[in-house]
Amino acid sequence: MRIRHIKGAEEYIEQSPFVINEPADFRGQWKERVFGNDRPLYLEVGMGMGQFIRTHARLHPEINYIGFEINSTVLYKSVRRYLEALGEDQGQEVPAPEALLPKSNLRFIRQDARFLAEDFGPGEVDRIYLNFSDPWPKDKNANKRLTSPVFMKLYDQILKPEGVIEFKTDNEGLFDYSLLSIPESGWELITVTRDLHGDAVLSEGNVMTEYEEKFSKKGNPIYKLIAKRRKQNG
Repeated sequence: MRIRHIKGAEEYIEQSPFVINEPADFRGQWKERVFGNDRPLYLEVGMGMGQFIRTHARLHPEINYIGFEINSTVLYKSVRRYLEALGEDQGQEVPAPEALLPKSNLRFIRQDARFLAEDFGPGEVDRIYLNFSDPWPKDKNANKRLTSPVFMKLYDQILKPEGVIEFKTDNEGLFDYSLLSIPESGWELITVTRDLHGDAVLSEGNVMTEYEEKFSKKGNPIYKLIAKRRKQNG
């Protein structure tokens, strides 16, 4: 679905103190320089409107969160919704006051996921969420899928040794592809379900994205997997 561009979205994003416009400047120093603490760092790559990561940030103030989104209009809407949740949205022309930053455990980045290793140092990230990513169904675009070997290599560079990746989708083809590509990339699948909402254990505490709510109401099954690095012998 094509998203209509919002005039002024780029300017708003550039002014917002919640959006990190030069993320590579903080590589290896996110906790200290951006969040001012030493809490775990979780990323959501391709966050869309941001309902998932906003909810997590509210429920878990003991964790730092960063949401990645390439589309400026989508990111603009997500930041505005976050400020609304904080009771601080003052309209398009006024960025959020920087006084709020020490109270917030959520930041945003407008960038392609291909640059993750330039933005974060080795072992700097504790967890990565991939939710309802673009399936890129044509074989020629397989390397653009966020669970392809290309991206798994990037995640390997920035995740802690014990770090994990959580992936949810309603696209069975992408899920089947991921069940093959992730192990082939040197990762171990520790959790796999083809019916997340029907799993009493995995569905407990599950935070839904906007897409997840939409697809679930239609009766579509939600697929989920969790992966970690495969242990090396010796």
